[in-house]
Amino acid sequence: MNQLILEQETIAYRGSGGVSADNRCFGFRPAFRNTETGNVYPSRFADGRLAPIHLIDGLPNELVDARSAAGKVMSVKPSVQSGFTLNGRFYDRDETAMYLRLNRSDAAAQAMNEQAASMVQAANAFRN
Repeated sequence: MNQLILEQETIAYRGSGGVSADNRCFGFRPAFRNTETGNVYPSRFADGRLAPIHLIDGLPNELVDARSAAGKVMSVKPSVQSGFTLNGRFYDRDETAMYLRLNRSDAAAQAMNEQAASMVQAANAFRN
């Protein structure tokens, strides 16, 4: 896997829920899974900070296949899979998209109910 593959995945999954921009508001965080070991790694910048999108620069050395002369990660092992974590569970891009297809209306309804409750509470406070 390399940056070009990640960009191609983003294009392929855009609008399906399988990219960070589509699922971040539902609590999904970009991550990678080593399919050989099952280990999951949150996406990180090279300096170790959590990244809001998929970046291979922050993956551990044991997953790196190639680096540039400047030390930038150019590719990682073929066993590395991009996906997302939610509540401690890894979802690949297809699973994330399916999860959102099945649960998006529930999450949106819950958000609307919470907003309505806040508005009622504010109105009641104003009246008193």
